[in-house]
Amino acid sequence: MSHADPTSHADPTPDPQELLVCRHLSYAYLERHPALDDVSLTVRRGERVALLGANGCGKSTLLKVLDGLVFPDAGSYTAFGAPVTEDSLEDEQMSRGFRSRVGFVFQNSDAQVFSPTVREEIAFGPLQLGLSRDETAGRVDDVLHMLGIPDLADRAPFQLSGGQKKKVAIATVLVMSPEVLLFDEPTAALDPRTRYWLVELIERLGTAGRTIVHATHDLDLLHRIADRCVVFSEDHRIVADGTPEEILRDRRLLVEVNLVHPAAAAVG
Repeated sequence: MSHADPTSHADPTPDPQELLVCRHLSYAYLERHPALDDVSLTVRRGERVALLGANGCGKSTLLKVLDGLVFPDAGSYTAFGAPVTEDSLEDEQMSRGFRSRVGFVFQNSDAQVFSPTVREEIAFGPLQLGLSRDETAGRVDDVLHMLGIPDLADRAPFQLSGGQKKKVAIATVLVMSPEVLLFDEPTAALDPRTRYWLVELIERLGTAGRTIVHATHDLDLLHRIADRCVVFSEDHRIVADGTPEEILRDRRLLVEVNLVHPAAAAVG
């Protein structure tokens, strides 16, 4: 496990295995509420990275940066070898390429599901990127069956349960066949059956070679959904980077970053 500056081993030569590269990112909401402070992170092809930390430490903000939804006040972000900036995403070709390769599953599925029917919801992304209606329909059917939800296809999203909405939100991302999947607290507020289903799905996606980055509080699931953990302090910095086993073994670290209570750490 590393507690050192994550940029200390940076190689000036581009590495094709490095899909997402953040260097010294800082970001503040409304220019006065810090969310990221000098954050550097490299995500390599096929990694499953868990972002850990207390509420408000910057995990969700970093995911938004990785998805090109917000742009840092300082530092740089490169995806697939190209800079991702507000200006670069104004270029239609760049934007289409980036959007097709990175998919984001929000914590709140209602923020992601808005079409009249589930089928139309899942088809929205591919159609926006210019895929034909026939190809889109084929992709929609494939992802409906892959996730085991063909019976939801003609239902209205507002009629669905929380777990069903989560599955539809994931379908809207997987239908794009992205190389990188971003999940914000993927198991939050899910019933046990849907939680188990989602963990199995993340395992299958990882086995299939997808690169996955997710923010999570589920320490008990780390050994199943991550092979690397990046830990944020409450002052919005990365303070540790290691395997799930290394991070979970460091009880002092977990207490310092407010992931476990000191009493629980003492019992553990």
